[in-house]
Amino acid sequence: MLIPVILSGGAGTRLWPVSRKAHPKPFMRLADGQTLASSTIRRALKVASGGVSLTVTGRDYYFLTRDLYREAAPEGEHHFLLEPTGRNTAPAIGAAAHWVRDHFGPETLMLVLPADHLIRDHAAFAQAVSSAAELASKGWLTCLGISPTHAETGYGYIRAGEPLSDGLEIAAFVEKPDAETAQRYYESGQYLWNGGMFCFSAGAILAALEEYVPDISVGIAQVWRASASDAEPVELEPESFAAVRADSIDFAVMEKAQRRAVVPVSCGWSDIGSWQAISELYEGDALGNRVRGEAVLVDSRNTFVQGEQRLVAAVGVDNLVIVDTGDAVLVASRDRAQEVKAVVDELRRTEHDSAIHHRTVHRPWGSYTVLEDAEDCKVKRLVVRPGGVLSLQRHRKRSEHWTVVSGEATVRIEDREFCLSPGEATQIQAGQLHRLENHGDDNVHIIEVQTGSYFGEDDIERLEDIYGRT
Repeated sequence: MLIPVILSGGAGTRLWPVSRKAHPKPFMRLADGQTLASSTIRRALKVASGGVSLTVTGRDYYFLTRDLYREAAPEGEHHFLLEPTGRNTAPAIGAAAHWVRDHFGPETLMLVLPADHLIRDHAAFAQAVSSAAELASKGWLTCLGISPTHAETGYGYIRAGEPLSDGLEIAAFVEKPDAETAQRYYESGQYLWNGGMFCFSAGAILAALEEYVPDISVGIAQVWRASASDAEPVELEPESFAAVRADSIDFAVMEKAQRRAVVPVSCGWSDIGSWQAISELYEGDALGNRVRGEAVLVDSRNTFVQGEQRLVAAVGVDNLVIVDTGDAVLVASRDRAQEVKAVVDELRRTEHDSAIHHRTVHRPWGSYTVLEDAEDCKVKRLVVRPGGVLSLQRHRKRSEHWTVVSGEATVRIEDREFCLSPGEATQIQAGQLHRLENHGDDNVHIIEVQTGSYFGEDDIERLEDIYGRT
């Protein structure tokens, strides 16, 4: 049996302002309207047996990931391990291996995939996974090595060794090279990009962790014993997990292991790790400009524009990346676009909310979009999905006025429960218990106007919540 193990999360730095901490790269929608996470789970289930998947992600991303999976792959049986904090890939994979071993046995194969990579050639990917699974079933710690298409300094490399029946032995892992070394690697034909995709049995990777990083092995075993491992989802115990040393599976195991193999693959892979990589997904015009959204470019060359909510116009510019999300605009030299992380670092230093949130914030029940944020009021548009239930809550420092735009809303204020139809409204005073539910088949859209002295999300006292947020 082969079970996809999806690693999903991220800091939301390299593709700001679209990717942010509260809504990182796996949830970005590309030109086809699909998120990277949705594409990954569909692709993974096509090559796996049994329709079972396991995703390791943060608690903040659980409901959004679960809902994406239900939409993208409703036939799948999706399970989740929730990390209280990021500890890199070795602890995450170790915890996943405990889950797979306990539920399906130590011989069960794990296909470890990042949630935020793009693969265009699904047939080539499927063939490579089949070869990797053959090697993994024989005890090899296996990875998929991407056949390079150019000299690249942004990826680690794998130097291929002696041939095997379904791949190659790994001679060495090599760190990101300089430009001259990368060119030499490319011309030699002996090096592959390390795409962070692995295949091994649960028992083999647990044994390797025990042999090469015993402290991480012991730590993850303690985490597993302290966690409710039969729950759904499994929330990894915070205190013991925070004590586990952070390390990547590459450094912790793969660089040290003896029985390691690589399967070369050309599958149209990209880690979508920069705005340059994003721009290459779109067809350029005669002047090298690439556009997503609505843009007017006059006497401009080699420029990428992504405008999500409004027209973007540029005159006489060259070699720029321009990204507009409605609440933030990035303008960067195309050859320095990877330095956007410095912008995010500065936003975090000044505690600017745009380092973390978009105007649209996703919640287990749906989403809200901030339309106006002034000193004396805050206006939101709430979208509550069918079956969505806001927590039973109250606010100490603000009142709220709800107007239904579409759908039928069930509202509770204190002990009174009633329905609101489009065009109808209600007022909730500060201190009053209230809740909103959608019992219908369509989304409920509501305009919420907050008035008072403080409008922060921390002015919410939850008394009941079906999503476990009390």
